[in-house]
Amino acid sequence: MTARLTIAIDGPAAAGKGTLAKRLSERYALAHLDTGLLYRAVGRRAFAQGVDLDDGEAAGAVARALTPSALDDGSLRGREAGELASRVAAHPQVRAALDAFQRDFARRPGGAVLDGRDIGTVIAPDAEVKIFVTASAEVRARRRTEELSAKGRPVDYERILAEVRERDARDAGRTVAPLKPAPDAHLLDTSELDIEAAFQAACELIDRFLAGRNA
Repeated sequence: MTARLTIAIDGPAAAGKGTLAKRLSERYALAHLDTGLLYRAVGRRAFAQGVDLDDGEAAGAVARALTPSALDDGSLRGREAGELASRVAAHPQVRAALDAFQRDFARRPGGAVLDGRDIGTVIAPDAEVKIFVTASAEVRARRRTEELSAKGRPVDYERILAEVRERDARDAGRTVAPLKPAPDAHLLDTSELDIEAAFQAACELIDRFLAGRNA
């Protein structure tokens, strides 16, 4: 039986973890779950239903009713959905409802790649490889501004930077599963790296682990 390889990719918004996780899943033939989409789907549905996003019980009820098909909504990758996700993710009721889904995914035969904000610390603390992807707030804001502009949605850089900093503070300061690297996570700062260089750096970490395990 092939040994499991679970790769946990964590980090703040716009650090590049989603693109990296997808490429790693293809490189190592593993299933991929963008766990942020779960929270985006809850935030989007709660907002659409008129639920108070500061009401943990109400947001938790939305999370418990979530189905996998909800992740197919293309609007979930937008900036608004990201802000809604950050708000509902602070509630223990929401996290409890979504944690089981993520843990089951992480235990898939052969392994998986999961990216989010608490994969290595909460969802899969026993993951074989943990990578915390980060970049400066300024770099992440610039990337996000360029991404939106390329889609024909020009935005103000200073506004995006303020939102990035606000979200970082909210994610790092929440009492439940705050954003932070696992003690045994590899730190990958992409401030000065393009996606190809970041991908190669991550592959080196993973290949080193696999070589050591197979030795």
